[in-house]
Amino acid sequence: MKKSIIYTKTGDKGTTALVGGTRVSKTHLRLEAYGTLDELNSHVGWLNCLISDEADHTFLRYLQHKLFTMGSYLATETEKRQPHAASIIAEGDITRIEDQIDQTDALLPRLNRFVLPGGNETASRAHICRTVARRAERLVYRVAESFPVSEEVLIFLNRLSDYFFVLARKEGSKTAEEIFWEQGDI
Repeated sequence: MKKSIIYTKTGDKGTTALVGGTRVSKTHLRLEAYGTLDELNSHVGWLNCLISDEADHTFLRYLQHKLFTMGSYLATETEKRQPHAASIIAEGDITRIEDQIDQTDALLPRLNRFVLPGGNETASRAHICRTVARRAERLVYRVAESFPVSEEVLIFLNRLSDYFFVLARKEGSKTAEEIFWEQGDI
């Protein structure tokens, strides 16, 4: 079997092809959106290096696959063609992330103040995932202003940052008390 070529030289002039064949600028909003999902996926992999709970580890791996799925979806010219089945976020994916949020949140004390990122390295990495997920969500909403984006993708992205928030709280509670925002000087 011949080894694949890493560089194709087709993007040397600042364009790349969407799934469907149209070449767009590398500054195109779709690329910014799915590039941010790729960035988030890297952060999730980095976070997962510190996760000791096997169920959380497995769920983060599932999220990495779904982030790749959404990137594939966003790279598809949905205005011209149906996305491949492998590029679809389904209602069941939303249910699965909501169930995980509920299970994790049930382990945590009631929240009545704003939480500051930090506490330990794992919680801090989860907060980074949360903020990158929010940025990705904003970018995908911008894509949706000009191109068709499925409601399931938008909902899943919204739940994603909520999941990272409760995971950060769970991980932070393992080694320290949560850090809350204090109004005024400390």
